[in-house]
Amino acid sequence: MRTFRVEDLNRVMGINFECLPENYSSSFYRELFSRFPETFVVAEADGDIQGYLMCRVERGFSKLRNLSPARLLHVVSIAVREPYRRRGIAKALMFEAMRRGAATYEASECYLEVRVGNEPAVKLYERLDFTKTKRNYGYYLDGEDAWVMAAPVAKGKLQ
Repeated sequence: MRTFRVEDLNRVMGINFECLPENYSSSFYRELFSRFPETFVVAEADGDIQGYLMCRVERGFSKLRNLSPARLLHVVSIAVREPYRRRGIAKALMFEAMRRGAATYEASECYLEVRVGNEPAVKLYERLDFTKTKRNYGYYLDGEDAWVMAAPVAKGKLQ
């Protein structure tokens, strides 16, 4: 695990394109990195980047605690190449981003959107103590719904 670097951009965009139907412009990646560099993390294996996770930090209302004010770590995108899945890389990326989000940006909660039909991802997030808090109907461009899932970021638990 390490922090994303600008020279990683083409590789990360390639992984996104390979793994996910939602794709972003290079300027989107650069902006997230410039604003929240500590929570843009890549995973290397076999001499190359095989997965990434990028977040933004938001001030808003808790997804877990009856709309109380919170600093939120929003997982914008996470992807691991197929040959490297089921090896704990996604879990490690999540823990690293959450640890960094708490330490650097004082995030108290993490949330994300995940396709309702992506059962492996939903199960992973549930194992990481994420809770389904809302269903966003037609969230994705293809019309699929998303679960909003959230978890507290407990500094001691992640270190």
